[in-house]
Amino acid sequence: MGLTLHASFLPHDDDDPDACLAFYRDALGFEVRNDVEDCGMRWITVGPPGQPDTSLVLKPPVDGPGVTPDEHRTVIEMMAKGTYAGIVLATTDLDAVHARLLATGAEVIQGPTEQPYGVRDCAARDPAGNLVRIQELR
Repeated sequence: MGLTLHASFLPHDDDDPDACLAFYRDALGFEVRNDVEDCGMRWITVGPPGQPDTSLVLKPPVDGPGVTPDEHRTVIEMMAKGTYAGIVLATTDLDAVHARLLATGAEVIQGPTEQPYGVRDCAARDPAGNLVRIQELR
């Protein structure tokens, strides 16, 4: 069938989408592909250099109709705890990515670690609280 992953979505912080943009652009080195504002909401598309067909869309945490105030509050609370959304990235140089995260002041929650399930990875949180795990390609 030839399926590929084209885009995935993560929420940004409504109050400071630029902080999430800076994390993905400056700490992870992603390219900014699109930045759209409509009706007071902002969608920012970023992606890894050299992979123009793979994108990550940073979106308002609650952007659909029919979301109740209680549901909105729940999403915001889960984001603050880091339990709402996440992504797994991969690199051939985990130590360099970890060093770049530290140098940019990103919230690193686990340094490079050999996991019992067979991968070496590290973990950080973006400014919206999304978990970002980065695995080393071997």
